[in-house]
Amino acid sequence: MARDQLFPIVYDELRRRAASYMRREDRGHTLQPTALVNEAYLRLTDQNAGWKNRSQFFAVASQIMRRILVDHARRQLAVKRGSGDHPVELDEAHVATDRPPALVALGNALKDLVKFDERKARVTVLHYFGGLSHEEIATVCGIHANTVSRDLRCSEAWLRGHSEA
Repeated sequence: MARDQLFPIVYDELRRRAASYMRREDRGHTLQPTALVNEAYLRLTDQNAGWKNRSQFFAVASQIMRRILVDHARRQLAVKRGSGDHPVELDEAHVATDRPPALVALGNALKDLVKFDERKARVTVLHYFGGLSHEEIATVCGIHANTVSRDLRCSEAWLRGHSEA
């Protein structure tokens, strides 16, 4: 199926998922859901992967959107940290307290979880960033839905322990 034929079919679902991700972000987030969908779609179609089913397509799309959000947060942090600007005196009243550092920390924690257990990391990303149901994740990963539930509980505990460390 050609790129121009696929986009109208998947756009509404991608837009719904992107809007869901963006609701979890800081209100002042500079990336809009439409931009997130467009960037994710471009990356998806550049891969020219033969998608086996709907769940697999949206699982990959969700991972790409998560990477885009984490990369965007890293760029925002680089800008906040100066990235070429001249040093100024710190005034604590003007220090921003928004979510990009938390999103970057989550991205780093998920990278560490991949080293600990790749499947649990994938299941977590598909569930929380992809919005896939346990049954859809089971189909994508080739495991049982009960295994998905156990993996999610384990990875949540691991991530909590990681954030306390």
